[in-house]
Amino acid sequence: MTELLLKVFIKDKDISSPEGRRRVGTLAGCVGIVCNILLFLLKFIVGRLAGSISVISDAFNNLSDSGGCIVTLIGCRLAAKPADKDHPFGHGRGEYLTSLILSSLIMLMGFELLKTSAEKIVSPDEVRFSIVTAVSLLFSVGVKLLLGSFYARLGNMISSPVLLASAADSRSDVAATAAALLGLTLSLFTSLPADGAMGVVVSLFIIRSGLDIIKDTVDDLLGKPADRELEKKIISLVREDDRIMGVHDLLLHNYGPGKTIASCHAELDRSMSFVDVHDAADCAERRVYSATGVLMTIHTDPVEPFCSSLYELKTEIEKSLSDIGGRVHDLQRNGKKLIFDIAVPYGCPLTDEEILSRAAGLAPFSGSDPEYIPTVTVDRQQE
Repeated sequence: MTELLLKVFIKDKDISSPEGRRRVGTLAGCVGIVCNILLFLLKFIVGRLAGSISVISDAFNNLSDSGGCIVTLIGCRLAAKPADKDHPFGHGRGEYLTSLILSSLIMLMGFELLKTSAEKIVSPDEVRFSIVTAVSLLFSVGVKLLLGSFYARLGNMISSPVLLASAADSRSDVAATAAALLGLTLSLFTSLPADGAMGVVVSLFIIRSGLDIIKDTVDDLLGKPADRELEKKIISLVREDDRIMGVHDLLLHNYGPGKTIASCHAELDRSMSFVDVHDAADCAERRVYSATGVLMTIHTDPVEPFCSSLYELKTEIEKSLSDIGGRVHDLQRNGKKLIFDIAVPYGCPLTDEEILSRAAGLAPFSGSDPEYIPTVTVDRQQE
């Protein structure tokens, strides 16, 4: 069904392009609005007939989902807007803002339903179980499973945080509906306010879903670690040129789905001409963009290949820092001046000053007439 809908609504558009992403988002939003409004009407009617607060809570959960789909439509249209003088990196982060709005709506609905469900525990009403109600809820579970799969597939295809958030919300809806069905079934066997209790459970599912979406979206806005597979692919693409002997300090900046800017340091033989160094870096930047769509900027570092004395010194420095996982890169010599970076994990307990002091205390850097004068930068990285 997903493939059929894509052929009808997307046609020959490249889904990775802004227009293709907008069409995918529009398709997902429209399908979600139709499904969630139908489920709201179905659950609200059977919930009223059965006198079940948990079913009615679940109905309004679907109504909030349809509102979220409208937000999704707006977000995808906003993100598809091209770059302009006020937004030179485009509007891709607009999807993150719409995710925050969506999560706020979900949590607001969850707290309101939690309050209503708690009141039903204190003052329970009679719940009337029926086969029609049970079948309706089972039908809703099936629809939500399909809808969650639909969102997840489209979200992964275009790396959309909004659609992936909607997929997670749909999965939470399945658990919420199952809780409502359980509360309805328990009403057959006990006079305890099981329906109100299940309404509380449904509400907590809704609130948890909103919190998860907020966390994921805030992580994107603050700058979470880059995808490891993408990092490996970029490094591999840069290293395809035999002239590039090493790559480090790779940084990726996300300006929204489909808009990533990256930079790295590439090590090249210091004896190469400036023209050859520029050509190696320029070709690598083009390879990365062609294969991944990531805009790449490469800083080149001159190194001395096959220098045994520098290799031995690098080994000595790393040995002195082995207990904290220290690694040396970007090692360059200019007369007595020795320039290098010490990379340590983020979790390293030592301060930068303590790390620099430990390195500077080695024999080649100490004494009245040191062999080398160090210029060191501490670089904290992922392990």
